[in-house]
Amino acid sequence: MEIKRDMYLDRLIRREKNGMIKIVTGLRRCGKSYLLFNLFHDHLLAQGVREDHIIEVALDDRTNKALRDPDAITPAIK
Repeated sequence: MEIKRDMYLDRLIRREKNGMIKIVTGLRRCGKSYLLFNLFHDHLLAQGVREDHIIEVALDDRTNKALRDPDAITPAIK
């Protein structure tokens, strides 16, 4: 069963191109990652953004621990 988060997705989409960094906050296990990694990801693909132009990094994943440092993640993005 998929829980739609239309209100949050719409808010994110409305502010998508305003030049500001977006911060998604909330309680543990409330759907933040699902919103970004699934719903917003699908939105970007539907808008014609190529898969290789979408960068996803789960910073709570221990294998990405080094990328929590902004100086470490910059070369990975470039």
